[in-house]
Amino acid sequence: MKYTGTTYRPPIEANTLLLQVTVGCSHNSCSFCTMYKDVQFKIEQMEQIEKDLQEAKLFYGSQKRIFLLNADAFVLSARKLKEISAKIIEYFPEMEVITMYASIRNIMSKTDNELRELREMRINDLWVGLESGSDEVLKKVNKGHTINDAYEQLERLTKAGIRHNDIFMLGAGGKGKSIENATEAAKLINKTGSNLVGVTSLGFFPGSDIAKDVENGTFIPATELEILEEERKLIELIKVENMPFYGSHPINTAQLNGLLPRDKVQMLQSIDDAIRFSDQTFLNGVAERTTL
Repeated sequence: MKYTGTTYRPPIEANTLLLQVTVGCSHNSCSFCTMYKDVQFKIEQMEQIEKDLQEAKLFYGSQKRIFLLNADAFVLSARKLKEISAKIIEYFPEMEVITMYASIRNIMSKTDNELRELREMRINDLWVGLESGSDEVLKKVNKGHTINDAYEQLERLTKAGIRHNDIFMLGAGGKGKSIENATEAAKLINKTGSNLVGVTSLGFFPGSDIAKDVENGTFIPATELEILEEERKLIELIKVENMPFYGSHPINTAQLNGLLPRDKVQMLQSIDDAIRFSDQTFLNGVAERTTL
């Protein structure tokens, strides 16, 4: 099967069939991201998509879930997505879920009727990169949408019957903004009824705009303690019933997954333990420096 450049997918899609329908990212301007800087965005040819489906059918036989690559495959027109979905169902008639990454801008480009048609074609699960519930932060990281856009478009997905798995970025507000960032994210989650929430932490990768901002002093990163406090506040404020929460991204300080509200107490305890460890590590460092 054809894959161009580095392939990215949500951690819990590790065992899901991956089908490339786009290359790179149509936006490719988020200040924190360098994932697709080495590839130019393009749409995969339908002939190649069918060839990959033929290979997948021979290798797997049967599949009920498929993830469409790459960064925001939902950027494709509704017509193109329906064409691809029809071809997927032709090879895998038992297919139940066609999922992919999506941006708020991608959703805005579809009419209500088109969203309903896509739902009928088994596109019923989208991974939406929201990053924050704060307009100030969204502007800072150059997401390309406002918080009002997010509220409106997620509501449209819900009305069309399409689940949205929402991704947020701890520490995106920078130093002193963690609790505010958590509070605004929780408001968005509670209002729009996220199917699932996944959190990662803001990283400063070489070549990213935000890494340059840190170097020139225009962005001051949140401390490890602030990021832990932000995650704690977010979990504390989420009110959605039976919602999976995934905080096990490799760059997160605390590794935790659970179902809210069932596992809330246990998850908060795990973060409290991480905070105590962080505090003790800091105090030990101070003591060591003092004795030198």
